[in-house]
Amino acid sequence: MKQKPGTSKDAADKLVRGIKRKTRKHYSAEEKIRIVLAGLRGEESIAALCRREGIAESLYYSWSKEFLEAGKNRLAGDTARQATAPEVKELRSEALALKEVVAELTLENRLLKKSMIGDGEDDE
Repeated sequence: MKQKPGTSKDAADKLVRGIKRKTRKHYSAEEKIRIVLAGLRGEESIAALCRREGIAESLYYSWSKEFLEAGKNRLAGDTARQATAPEVKELRSEALALKEVVAELTLENRLLKKSMIGDGEDDE
């Protein structure tokens, strides 16, 4: 049987797209800020900046919009912020310690209840 023309090319294109999607670079917040600030300085065109950094212009503009919106919200008095990594670790360890205390107290409570029920049965 003959294959339809273009079938293997379609499969190859799909494979390449899948590889590109999985090997996509993930930018940290610091890298995004650096790129956005470089664009806001205006020392080079946005197109040149995006080519140099290997990103699409639309991605730059979405980062820029998010950056400016966050700044606007902060200046408007919206002081809610994300927790830092050390704060998150501290809160997780505190939550774990509290869970352990609750587990111990629950176990103690059950043992006391069983002993109370056991004492009542012994009297009969």
